[in-house]
Amino acid sequence: MAGREGWIAPAGGDEHRVSPAEVEPATPPSGWAPLRRPVFRALWLAQFVANTGTWMQTVGAQWLMGDLGGGALAVALIQAATTLPVFLLVVPAGALGDILDRRRLLLTGQALMCAGAAGITLTTAFDRTTPALLLGWIAVTGVGQALSVPSFQAIQPELVSRGEVPQAAVLNGVNVNVARAVGPAVGGLLIAATGPASTFAFNTLSFLGVLAVLYRWRRPPDHRPLGAEHVAAATRAGARYILNAPRFATVLMRSALFMIFASCLWALLPAVARGPLRLGADGYGVLLAAVGIGAVAGAFAIGRLRAAIGANAVVSASTVAYGGAVVVIGAGPRVALVLPALVVAGAAWIGVQSTLNATAQALLPAWTRARALAYFQLVFMGGQTLGAIGWGMIAGLSGLRAAFIVPGCALLLTAALTVRRFRLPRTSLDLSRMPFWPEPAGGPDSQSGAGPVLVEVQWRVPQPNAEAFVDAMLHVSRSRKRTGATLWGLFRDVSDPSLYVETFTVATWHEHLRQHFERGTVWDRELEAAARALTEDGADPVVRHLIWAGALRPSPDHRV
Repeated sequence: MAGREGWIAPAGGDEHRVSPAEVEPATPPSGWAPLRRPVFRALWLAQFVANTGTWMQTVGAQWLMGDLGGGALAVALIQAATTLPVFLLVVPAGALGDILDRRRLLLTGQALMCAGAAGITLTTAFDRTTPALLLGWIAVTGVGQALSVPSFQAIQPELVSRGEVPQAAVLNGVNVNVARAVGPAVGGLLIAATGPASTFAFNTLSFLGVLAVLYRWRRPPDHRPLGAEHVAAATRAGARYILNAPRFATVLMRSALFMIFASCLWALLPAVARGPLRLGADGYGVLLAAVGIGAVAGAFAIGRLRAAIGANAVVSASTVAYGGAVVVIGAGPRVALVLPALVVAGAAWIGVQSTLNATAQALLPAWTRARALAYFQLVFMGGQTLGAIGWGMIAGLSGLRAAFIVPGCALLLTAALTVRRFRLPRTSLDLSRMPFWPEPAGGPDSQSGAGPVLVEVQWRVPQPNAEAFVDAMLHVSRSRKRTGATLWGLFRDVSDPSLYVETFTVATWHEHLRQHFERGTVWDRELEAAARALTEDGADPVVRHLIWAGALRPSPDHRV
């Protein structure tokens, strides 16, 4: 961490953990501000080396697959083998990231990626590689990536201040795309000089820096008053949060609609290089370097663009630019046209991905950040996986031109349809942890799995405020469900129209206590305060906790 942690008691007397890195700066941070944080800087540099190695391995694997006799579909399966494990495992990995120590989980994931790269290196060096074995080792690295990605994104707000999160997202995007510029170029030279095994060896060694930084990072322990959650319960809680967070769902929708079509470029660019452009491995490296150069150029402009026109317009404009570039690549496969189109695609790619990533992180509280970001990665990797397979099949059936022009035109249409219908939300929500409900009196032991629990809240509302109160409570209902409620309802007493009864159920008493102590945020408090302001004199509601009677039933040995 970039400083020592302390305990600060916010208004209301509830305490939550903050660090100096989380304090908002007095002036808007510059684009390079996150690099002043020692741990972020060290991890960023180590990740750059690892990302460079990953792109070198990608070039080596795609080229080796071609040397082994694989066609366009087989080459596209390299990307699918990388992304499919993430697609399948990222959700439980996200749950693990919220219930285990994220540093240790990252160490495990990076070690697994290193092992997968070592396996490819050894089998290639001893001339034992087959297409199936190559895909299998790449899938092992994909499993390590699945363990790492949600936790890596979730720790970003721990390394920088809240105001620096968008800049951190851009810098991480720059990291990947500069590596995309350097890695393929170096990888192409190595393949031409010594063969693909050297790219796999470099990738194996590249993970050592990340492992060293993570090992030395002394991350403070998480504050969990009720202990760690079970993986299944944590996964259900993450899904429940996503289903009741429409702002975050909008980000997922925009990401899905972009990725399913944008994936054609990454899946089929090697086939374009080997086919219509008739380039060797070094030429393919130059093509990917053009993408990286565009991404770096876009990174310098993205912050100013977001400030000037907003995140929603940046994503829409970038989608249009990316779609146009894809159409150009498909329609005119000549190096003179493809290279500038790839520069535009790189700038547009980072415009979309960094903006969506920063928006997603800013919409999530700490308690569910890793598991919710896992769904973001699920959409991201799922779009790449399905797109790689789909566009690879179309290329095999109808040719490369169709596999580029169709998704490129689809991206142009998507931008027009989503700019208003799925507008990206504001991210100025205070999601700091703030327990604001009093501790429930009585009840089972704090670790009890007894339940379900029925919570009844009685509100007194003057008749003129009735309609506004019902509207305000619809927002409260989402808050209850995001934090643990499975069912929610609001009822009015027919004999006493000023009396409203809110009810919601929670699976267990232990889960309900998490609502009280671990999952409340300042934003949740504000939503409830808005409803409370419409009651008689703003009075506190009357709350009752009821537990299913069967949970209190005596054991058979004590029955009469």
